[in-house]
Amino acid sequence: MKTPKSPPIFLGLLFFIFQTLISPLSAQEIGEFQLVKYNNPGATSYVGVGLWAWPLPMDYDGDGDMDLLVSCPDKPFNGLYLFENKSGESFPVFEPPVRLGPAISQIQVSHTASGPRFLVPGAELKDFAAQLDQQPEALFPKEEILKDFQKNPRFNQWKMADYDGDGDEDILVGIDDWSDYGWDNAFNSEGKWTNGPLHGYVYWLENKGGSYENRGRIQVNGQDLDVYGAPSPNLADFDGDGDLDLITGEFLDKMTYFQNVGTRNNPRFSEGKLLGNKQGTIKMDLEMIIPVALDWDGDGWIDLVVGDEDGRVALVRNTGKVKEGTPVFDSPKYFRQKADNLKFGALVTPVSYDWDQDGDLDIVAGNSAGYLCWIENLKDGPAPQWAEPELLEVGGKPFRVQAGDNGSIQGPAEAKWGYTTLSVADWDGDGKGDLVINSIWGKVEWLKNAGKGKLQAPQPVDVAWGNAPIPAPAWNWWKPAPTELATQWRTTPYAIDWNQDGLMDLVMLDHEGYLAFFERKNIAGKLMLTPGQRIFYGENASVFGNKNEVVDETPGLLRLNNREAGGSGRRKLSFLDWDNDGDMDLLVNSINVSLFEQTKTEDGKVYFRSRGQVAPNILAGHTTSPTFVDWNKNGVWDVLVGAEDGHFYYLAR
Repeated sequence: MKTPKSPPIFLGLLFFIFQTLISPLSAQEIGEFQLVKYNNPGATSYVGVGLWAWPLPMDYDGDGDMDLLVSCPDKPFNGLYLFENKSGESFPVFEPPVRLGPAISQIQVSHTASGPRFLVPGAELKDFAAQLDQQPEALFPKEEILKDFQKNPRFNQWKMADYDGDGDEDILVGIDDWSDYGWDNAFNSEGKWTNGPLHGYVYWLENKGGSYENRGRIQVNGQDLDVYGAPSPNLADFDGDGDLDLITGEFLDKMTYFQNVGTRNNPRFSEGKLLGNKQGTIKMDLEMIIPVALDWDGDGWIDLVVGDEDGRVALVRNTGKVKEGTPVFDSPKYFRQKADNLKFGALVTPVSYDWDQDGDLDIVAGNSAGYLCWIENLKDGPAPQWAEPELLEVGGKPFRVQAGDNGSIQGPAEAKWGYTTLSVADWDGDGKGDLVINSIWGKVEWLKNAGKGKLQAPQPVDVAWGNAPIPAPAWNWWKPAPTELATQWRTTPYAIDWNQDGLMDLVMLDHEGYLAFFERKNIAGKLMLTPGQRIFYGENASVFGNKNEVVDETPGLLRLNNREAGGSGRRKLSFLDWDNDGDMDLLVNSINVSLFEQTKTEDGKVYFRSRGQVAPNILAGHTTSPTFVDWNKNGVWDVLVGAEDGHFYYLAR
């Protein structure tokens, strides 16, 4: 089936404005989403901004200890944030984040002999502590480096260091190159990536009396130094031998050490070695890491402070030991703060459910890292008090879905992501809430609740496909097992007894992006789903989500995503009786949440009409994930949204 192209973004925005004018939500329903707080004095949590942490460790307030600034480029938590160290300890519990201003794109701090220097591509930010990004001073035309590349890089990282030991500060530029990698849908039938790898190069710009000359890419054994994207170069004396070595990051989770086997004035770098210790190769918990070098704890050895994609920041401490020519670092230790904004990673996908069966609504959620968690409601009320997220376990270990080399249609660069999205429902009829999950793989599975917060290993939801070919997205390289449900990735499997026959069914996107009803039946003594039925129809069925696309606004079958491969799926949804008329309405992710009102059921078909966004807030650059709550106990369902920044946002109606 040929997939129609989505109209241009500006048409989508015009349609949104028109739709809002012709079908506004009532004044009672319109409000704004509010950030959910821990409301838990004395509690701590991981340091966390929104999606993607660019750390700037420094003594910001000049009191002699290390504070932590973090630039966060996402929506809606965009900003430059200060986590103040008030205790003076080397591993403090930081104060909650204070927003100093907007995020500063691609900012890097270099701890030099003349103090910290703050660079963005092509320029230095002068008087940073007072002016932030208001006083840039040009250093070198960034276009002179970018001309080497077919595509603009995603990472363009400028650092200062005295590369050649002549007493002045040179510049290192870390650039990634995606031209060989491409991006999307390049697996063969065996699951092997047929495009090339990511590349990450480092340039040296020599300081020649205050102006800079491009000396080209740093070499290793006569070839370009090349890591797996996002090089984040850090030049310092990591092994204490008096010359400057190089440690780079990458787009994934590891750091590489290039020893200076030349001299202080004429550097020459050996083949790179991954940093490690007795526990093995040092890996960050997630990817898109940003390492920054400095002596954090004042012991004379250069450490690394590293930001993760999910907004956390860790200390990777230099032990001062050298093994086989490589400095030994401790494993990452993630910084803590006084608990403030409730958060679980990035692209969090909450479901409101009484997980511990104590009479109040907790939160069960997935996230981009592929974890599942339970967030306990400690004190119920209009503003509940929350415990820190507790990872759910299988077999005594935190359960985690990851793409690995070939689980993401967008390629091996997404190996550490899992994108778990879920429903909580009594799937096996034993009275306990089980988890039905989808993920980056697009495999729908369920995890049995074994009691006391323990889960059994995932198993297929079981579909009775009969003798027909088992459907799967056309771009999948892998084939589903005989009873497996393989659908579009990153879309909610919504467990609900839709036909009210006492058996839990499933409503979700099918392999072609249509909303479908997978009815559950007792087949030969076994509960199984039957193939999805496209019974849902839409009038003005628009959804504004990733890149503000519009999806099939003409009346007809409700197709919530008509894109292919990496653009497919990504729909998070929830059903509730929004208008108290006795039928199920539909909430779908968008720039915040889109409401689809059920208008009628006729001849087995269910009809919806789009009512637009439920609030004016922009909560997404990529996606959101809605659920419903009634914390204020007024009998009206309110909306709780997990945003891409990992925070939770609440809309009271």
